[in-house]
Amino acid sequence: MSTEQPNNPLHGLKLENILTQLVEHYGWSGLHDIIRVNCFSNDPSIKSSLKFLRRTQWARDKVERLYIETFC
Repeated sequence: MSTEQPNNPLHGLKLENILTQLVEHYGWSGLHDIIRVNCFSNDPSIKSSLKFLRRTQWARDKVERLYIETFC
């Protein structure tokens, strides 16, 4: 059973890829300025940020919204 999502710009993208592109574009400090979460300012890393974003839906929603606004 295939669930096509032709209107979803995030379809097929992994959270890690989304976060990596945002960090390359804005940097950690720029990302923290836009989305105020501590994982982007206190000893930031992809691994720790992914762990936080997978547990915290509101923060993940903000990251995904920023990705869409920036790259789509």
